[in-house]
Amino acid sequence: MSTADTRVAPATLRTATGGEAAGWVAAHCRRAPWLTAATLLTTVAGAALQVLPVLLLSRVVDGVTGGGSRSVLLTVGVLMVAAALLGAVATAVSTYLIGRLGAELLARLREGAVRAVLGMPSARVEQVGRGDVLSRVGDDVAVLSKGIRSAVPTVFSAGVLVVIATAGMFGLDWRLGLAGAGALPAYGLALRWYLPRSAPLYRKQRAAQADRAQALISGLNGIDTVRAFRMEDAVREKVTRESWRVRDLGVDVFRFFGRFVGRENRAEFIGLVLIVVVGYALLEADAASLGEVSAAPLMFHRLFTPLGAIMFTFDEAQKSGASLTRLVGVLGEPAEDRLVGEVSVAPTGAGAYPVTVEGLTFSYPDTEEPVLREVNLSVPAGGSLALVGATGAGKSTLAALIAGIGTPQTGAVRIGPHDLAGLDEAGARALVSILTQETHVFSGPLADDLRLAAPGASDAELMEALRTVGAGEWAELLPDGLNTTVGEGGERLDVTEVAQIALARLVLGRAPVVVLDESTAEAGSEGAAELERAVLAACSGRTTLFVAHRLTQAMAADRIAVLSAGRVVEEGTHGELVALGGQYARLWRAWREGS
Repeated sequence: MSTADTRVAPATLRTATGGEAAGWVAAHCRRAPWLTAATLLTTVAGAALQVLPVLLLSRVVDGVTGGGSRSVLLTVGVLMVAAALLGAVATAVSTYLIGRLGAELLARLREGAVRAVLGMPSARVEQVGRGDVLSRVGDDVAVLSKGIRSAVPTVFSAGVLVVIATAGMFGLDWRLGLAGAGALPAYGLALRWYLPRSAPLYRKQRAAQADRAQALISGLNGIDTVRAFRMEDAVREKVTRESWRVRDLGVDVFRFFGRFVGRENRAEFIGLVLIVVVGYALLEADAASLGEVSAAPLMFHRLFTPLGAIMFTFDEAQKSGASLTRLVGVLGEPAEDRLVGEVSVAPTGAGAYPVTVEGLTFSYPDTEEPVLREVNLSVPAGGSLALVGATGAGKSTLAALIAGIGTPQTGAVRIGPHDLAGLDEAGARALVSILTQETHVFSGPLADDLRLAAPGASDAELMEALRTVGAGEWAELLPDGLNTTVGEGGERLDVTEVAQIALARLVLGRAPVVVLDESTAEAGSEGAAELERAVLAACSGRTTLFVAHRLTQAMAADRIAVLSAGRVVEEGTHGELVALGGQYARLWRAWREGS
């Protein structure tokens, strides 16, 4: 077997550049041309109609000072009211269309991100950590969804209004327009100072939130081990440290944004002073009318509201932008060519394959010491082996490698005649199924949830799989049977029922080898014994590897392997190892006394 590729993938998922994210948005806007065009048209119309009353006001002032007729003033007044009403309607429609367009883009992005995560090699997901993955398809989607509902429509509409209002100032008098434009350098300097510094700061904040999520997930997943080894203080300290880091970055973001607001206020002051001074000079030189000079400051002041809206929602918009780059970055992650498939040789005999581990050594990237060293194991076809050892011994890592997740630096894992190193993800999944504590029920009909493992399974086969794992009784009592909606927004299921659904998928998958890592972590709860029986039924006739976090699991296996510091130090049956008086015997005595 060749050594692993020396190129080390990044320890976090990819983050796209701002240009890549903008390109993705533009490309998907082109897929909805009518909605995009309607959104732009109503936004521009709404902005123009909001500016029109200010332009008409100059006509009113000039009409009054010039002794114009009342009919003209009445007509202008009616036009001002009509423009204000139509502008409000156009703005409301624009806000709705922006939200709808954003929702469609978010749906496509979310589906693409989830599809990309599901298509990643399992080793990549393990490498970056579940915290980073979950924060992207969870927290980042939530942040972007909130931004699309509030910040994005505000920033977009306000930006268009700024452009229209600026054009309106030049329409009054080009010299007054130039005076107002004198504030642009100050605005530009403020943005030039803010934007390059803010985007990395927001990305850093989102990454810190991902680290916090990873710390929480790791502690909760291994709660039994944490309690057994009295590591509560260490885990709590790590979560607290990550939480303080998120808080400190939040304070930095708020303080940084406050400095940006100060710079924007200075730009507004400069522009208003220039317009008043230039307007006064033009009026004194009789080069502009009183109406034009009066309307110009109001027009410039009309910019304050959209600019203020942009500033006060820019914080949320920046967060949305950071989340957008993280989600678009996920789309660029390399994926397996095939997610499902079949091996070329069908299992023989009773549907089981032997498992052979030869000279396996494995190290994680950026670590000097191997997690596993020269591991040799064998499990006969249809037999079972339990892995036992202290936290950090390498149990879960070995189980993942046997399941085809990751590639060892040296050594080999063989499932029957197949070397896992020569198979793609689809081939590995056809040979080995892995089940962990992190079971999930997807929102939708129960039948669809089960058919994730066997798309062509009939209703009768689904019910038989549920009965095999002891779930037939409660499944038959569901309001609509297999068509009952479960998961979020559907029928509530307890932890035992969720675990049984995962085991039923295991039955339907029919892989000849099964790896179970903490799959019955609810032992000690009311449904523990039921789950233990369900596991034995689901694994019947298959070669099974248990990562035994409780010694009752180890006792049920044909043989037990004890790991310490990445090596197999003892191997035998429960009785043999207890009689040996070694490490397993000490673990057994400690467990029995604790029980």
